[in-house]
Amino acid sequence: MFKKRLLTALVGIPLVVVAVWFDEPLSWFTVLAVVWGILAILEFYRLVATFKVPLLTLFGVIWTALFILSPHVKYEFTAPILFTSGVVVSLIWLVLRSQRDGAFAGWVWTMGGVLYLGWLLSYMVALRLEGGPGWVLFAIFTTFGSDTTAYFIGRALGKHPLAPHISPHKTWEGAAAGAAGAVLVSLLFILPTPVQLPLVYWQAMVIGLLVSVLGQFGDLAKSILKRNVGVKESGDLLPGHGGVLDRTDSIVFAGVVVYYAFLILENF
Repeated sequence: MFKKRLLTALVGIPLVVVAVWFDEPLSWFTVLAVVWGILAILEFYRLVATFKVPLLTLFGVIWTALFILSPHVKYEFTAPILFTSGVVVSLIWLVLRSQRDGAFAGWVWTMGGVLYLGWLLSYMVALRLEGGPGWVLFAIFTTFGSDTTAYFIGRALGKHPLAPHISPHKTWEGAAAGAAGAVLVSLLFILPTPVQLPLVYWQAMVIGLLVSVLGQFGDLAKSILKRNVGVKESGDLLPGHGGVLDRTDSIVFAGVVVYYAFLILENF
């Protein structure tokens, strides 16, 4: 398991860094985010299908992609238009379908997936466009730091369950280590490097801590879903890491935290 996890990281991390850093002739990070979002929403719908509800899968994939792409449209009403059109179009789609049993429950799950993955991942794209590659790498690597330290310290030293009814293997020791790992990684971004950010020590530490805490809540939320549908991993596309959704739960929260931290620091 460890060798698979390490190999996936060695291949995946450089790919992500290159996609974040280069934006010519295309915004490669946006391309990666759209592909990632589509794979994640398909995994999400595959899990939800266990509840035997009729999902609007094609609609969900399209609107997830549109939300992720939306930061590229410099129009103040882009988000409200996407929200409104999504609700209207999906309900019309629902009415025109022949399947009626469980239809509205399927619509709720469909829209939930779009907001969870499409809307939240759009913050990462907006962060790349407005803040630049350094802020995106900050969000990604503080999340990696949190997840990695929580995983290894939790396995080695964890004795006190964090949320036994949700995820029995997560411990308070692992959670604390994850927070410490995120804070340590965050401090690397105040060093004089090509990705140095205009942060002082306490700002970097606070943002890193928030990324870890909210990311761990995101992980637990996804664990509730997996527990409800009776699976251990959302998929097997990433050897040693599970599915795409398993590696998205923390990142979507990190993007939101870091984006608003960036806005606050830019405007005050």
